[in-house]
Amino acid sequence: MMQWGNYGWGMGFGWLFMIIFWILVILGVVYLVRLVAGGERKTAGETALDILKKRYAKGEITKEEFEEKKKAIE
Repeated sequence: MMQWGNYGWGMGFGWLFMIIFWILVILGVVYLVRLVAGGERKTAGETALDILKKRYAKGEITKEEFEEKKKAIE
C-alpha cells in the first residue's frame, strides 16, 4: 500500500524550520556584534579617581593639580 499522506505532512512544515533556522542565524550575528562592541565600553566602570590617576600618569595634569582634584573627589 502507498502512504502519500505521510510525505505531504513532512514537507508541509519545512518552511517553518527554515524560518526558525534563519531567525537563529540572525540572532547569533546580533549577539556576536554586541559582544564585540561591548568590549570597547570598559571605561564605563572607572571611578573618577581612576580617570584622574590616568591623566596624571599621561602627564596631562601636574602633581599639584592631581593632589587638588584628588582632595575634591574624596
